[in-house]
Amino acid sequence: MPLTKLVFKPGVNRDQTNYANEGGWWECNKIRFLSGYPQKLGGWAKYSVTAYLGVCRTLFNWLAAPNYNYLALGTSSKVYVDNGGTLNDITPLRATYTGASVPQDTDNCLTPSAGSNIVTVNINTHGAVTGDYMTFAGVAAIGSIPATSFNGVQFYVTVVNANQFTITVDTLASTSSPAGGTGITAYFYIPSGNAVAAGGTGWGAPPWGGSGTSPTTGWGIAAVSPISNPLRFVYFASRYNGSTNYTDLLFNINNGPIYIWAVDPSFTFPTTNAVALSGTQVPQQVGQILYDTYSGILMAFGATPYGASSPYTIEPLLVRWASQDDYTNWDPATPASSTAGFLTIQTGSTILRAISNLGEILVFTERSITSVTFTGSDSVFSQKLISSEISLIGPNAVAVVNNALYWMGTDKFFSYNGRVDTLPCTLRQHIFENINWTQSQQFFAAPNERFFEIWWFYCSSESTTIDKYVIYNYAEGPAGIWYYGDCLATTSPVATEGMSRTAWSDSPLRQYPQGASGDDNYLYNHEQGVDAGTLPMTSYITSNNFDLEPDGNKFMLVRRLIPDVSFARSTTASGVSPTVDFTLYPRNFPGSAYMTSNSEGQDFSRSVTQSSGSTVSVEQYTEQVFVRARARQMGVSIESSGVLGVNWQLGAPRLDMREDGTRG
Repeated sequence: MPLTKLVFKPGVNRDQTNYANEGGWWECNKIRFLSGYPQKLGGWAKYSVTAYLGVCRTLFNWLAAPNYNYLALGTSSKVYVDNGGTLNDITPLRATYTGASVPQDTDNCLTPSAGSNIVTVNINTHGAVTGDYMTFAGVAAIGSIPATSFNGVQFYVTVVNANQFTITVDTLASTSSPAGGTGITAYFYIPSGNAVAAGGTGWGAPPWGGSGTSPTTGWGIAAVSPISNPLRFVYFASRYNGSTNYTDLLFNINNGPIYIWAVDPSFTFPTTNAVALSGTQVPQQVGQILYDTYSGILMAFGATPYGASSPYTIEPLLVRWASQDDYTNWDPATPASSTAGFLTIQTGSTILRAISNLGEILVFTERSITSVTFTGSDSVFSQKLISSEISLIGPNAVAVVNNALYWMGTDKFFSYNGRVDTLPCTLRQHIFENINWTQSQQFFAAPNERFFEIWWFYCSSESTTIDKYVIYNYAEGPAGIWYYGDCLATTSPVATEGMSRTAWSDSPLRQYPQGASGDDNYLYNHEQGVDAGTLPMTSYITSNNFDLEPDGNKFMLVRRLIPDVSFARSTTASGVSPTVDFTLYPRNFPGSAYMTSNSEGQDFSRSVTQSSGSTVSVEQYTEQVFVRARARQMGVSIESSGVLGVNWQLGAPRLDMREDGTRG
């Protein structure tokens, strides 16, 4: 019998039975498809030299000036600007207390406890809550604790009462007397937010339309069992400053004020903290800011209305914008000198996310998507309903790639390229039946344009943090293809680094896509090398069952495997050959388990046998492998693990087999 070539359809399908999708792929991890063939996923390497505090949910890349390529990070506790891998804290300050101010009084406000590194801070009406961060300047040494253990150090606050909180220093105290000096300044940063959502139905879970007990309870709060403490998201924009010739950074924290970080003309770090944006009728609270590059206008989606007074309340469907080319003027009452204005989105109850794309801004509510476009007329902006039959599972679960939008809904995936379409997905049940709805705020989209991919990271039903991903490749095949994997670190059978990510940036301004780690709070470059950080990457793909002869009627005896694997770009150490493991899974009937005995009692406890009695390892120059397996159907798997520097792409391996009767 001639050799049988094994060529499989690209993509992975879990929404059909294993046998029904004959000729396809069934399961995988850390792989992608290129030109129709599976290959190992690209590796990742640590980029930042310092870790960040909190959980990062937003990355924003911009040029502050020619040759000054900055990356902003928004976490649940902080806002940073990256400069060459060093993360510089620009978080706005909530309050600054100095010396014998009334009523705070920071003189000698530090009380250590002998033999402990816990220090009690005594500042009247400090206003902090547990989880906030603060720092000191001007503290003198206290016994065995040097001044450097206090000054400039970021301290996590644990509140005792309205006048006291505790911090942890790096040195055990030798005294228990109040001390520190009379020149102490205490800096308190704006409050931290939530890193993980509280209990309830989740950000994206139906039923839609509720907003908790007030319009300001957060993004997309469901009407039943609402989450009262949503995650903290930071939304960034950059805007050229004509007076300095630099591009400043603007941002807001959901349902908070707008802040500005002006670029230091000396381009040195550390630098000043961001401050609240001042101007005329600037909205006091904003759901999300967005800078429309087409019109040159800064916009707010969900905002306190024009002329509002304290106590402020956000109108969740209100869109406000500043005057063209002047983000400090939000006053529409002077049309002769200002183009500021506002409109109200007509469908839905809450703006969940706004995203800019090719001259229009797409605004998502809990059930609709509306196009807001610049008109240049007296109205400035107009709106048009695109669809009222969509959903969005999380505020970061949408991305723009090549002028098209892709997003994850509550039960399917969508795209928009002039019209809304549902993306056919061969993993739909596999994904949406295994989701932690209470953590759907964490889900996010991650473009990887080099490989024509959109990744979605999400929490499975067993996890409260990101532990799964799914990839849509929009360039393979007429409708695109899908594949998936997990983000978990492993210790057995081999140790691998995890790929849990909480935010992503695929900017043309940087060499590699970058992801924020949910494991160690560092930034990582992706598609750099072939390993999982400093450890080998476990990567595999397994086919669906396929008949060994056309109708699966006869038993076939498989005698030889002729592999076809490329190891291009492998970087194994000298003297170490890159290898992959091939595994054949014999099967007699679709309902039977893999590797069971047939009626003749033939043992398939090992998928492939040869004289050495182990799984087949294939190297670059392996020409053929002799095997012995008798079955009606078979699956094939290829895997690499345990060796640094291995990269592989599968081609079209072949099987040598002959008929072996119909009994069984």
